[in-house]
Amino acid sequence: MMDLDPRQYDNVAIDDGDVRSVVLSYLVHNCFKETADSFVATTGVKVPDNYPVGMDKRKPIYHFALEGNALKAIELTEQLAPNLLEENMDLHFDLLSLHFVELVCTRKCTEALEFAQSKLTPFGRVNKYVEKLEDFMALLAYEEPENSPMFHLLSSEYRQHVAESLNGAILAHSNMPSYSALERLLHQTTVIRHSLHQESNKDEHAPFSLKAFLKS
Repeated sequence: MMDLDPRQYDNVAIDDGDVRSVVLSYLVHNCFKETADSFVATTGVKVPDNYPVGMDKRKPIYHFALEGNALKAIELTEQLAPNLLEENMDLHFDLLSLHFVELVCTRKCTEALEFAQSKLTPFGRVNKYVEKLEDFMALLAYEEPENSPMFHLLSSEYRQHVAESLNGAILAHSNMPSYSALERLLHQTTVIRHSLHQESNKDEHAPFSLKAFLKS
């Protein structure tokens, strides 16, 4: 990785208010309502107009998905955001697969097979789901599915991925950013670093303003 001239950071516009806004965005996005309320009270940070709309309803959905209770997450999602799962087949499939995995993990293989036949098999009509279905169904062939080549499907990381995708989809359905300011900032930083690396022969770079970024 190249060494960057420290002088290029002279015009970087970052202040405490900007940083606090990024932190609050992260807390609200991830449904940490109590922490967000405490953060607002202790820092006096300016809260967005839509704060804290939806956090109380999104929080249980996020945690049910994170814990593998996908059917409850689906039920609450359909109440909060009707038609969301009908319009997002990928997300619906991922949530149903979480329930299938939970049945496999608790060794309810017969119930898992019946669930797959009634809820997952219809996705097999779409080519992009065929390979995924094969991986999930293969879990039934192992007495210890956690030691199978598809063990990652049983992991907490997989549940977290699905839970975060669901949370983002609900936010987008409510016309709110599907990613927090912190996530967008990290993504933009990665892009900037890549651009700087490609243009390392140039002497000047446009200054980055966090305040302007937060307003984008």
